[in-house]
Formats: sequence, C-alpha cells, structure tokens
Amino acid sequence: MPPHPPSRWRSTACYGRTMSREISQRELRNESGEIMRQLDGGETFVVTRHGVPVGELLPLRTRRFVPAEAALEVFRDAPPVDLTSLRRDLDALADPSATPRA
Repeated sequence: MPPHPPSRWRSTACYGRTMSREISQRELRNESGEIMRQLDGGETFVVTRHGVPVGELLPLRTRRFVPAEAALEVFRDAPPVDLTSLRRDLDALADPSATPRA
C-alpha cells in the first residue's frame, strides 16, 4: 500500500487553508511560472518526488499595517497586566537559569 492516498489534494488546515494541490518535482520544474502565479493567488502545493511528499509551497503572508489608534481601541477594555504576576508565570514555564545557546 502506498504511504499516502492517491488523491492530488491534501489537507493543510494548520496553515489556515483547507487543501493543497499535490504536484510532482517535474511539474514544479516545467510549470514554475504558472505555479508562481497560483501561489500569488493564495494556492498551496505539496511537492512530491516519486509520489512521496518532500515539501510544501505556501504563499507568503502579507503584513498589514494597523494604526496605533486601532490597536489601542482593540485593547481598550482589556484587563491591566500585573508584571510581577506575569514574570512569575513565565518563570514557572521556562527555566530562567538555563544557559543561552551560542
């Protein structure tokens, strides 16, 4: 039995998209211009080699500028942050004495 279903579509819900189109390494090479246009349109692709998925092509997320006034309005009714309590919670989750990686 093959390691993956024969379908040309795959679920990638973790990226906020419902399905990715499966394409072969050869399709990527031969149809790169069309694939790039589809990426621009929001399409995602799972690239396969000999039928085995080896990578995923995803469109870059565009950043949106949010005016400071809009951000402040969103958090206007948020509760105040107790920095001492926040630090205690963070220290409980991570070892503050850990040596940073070089």
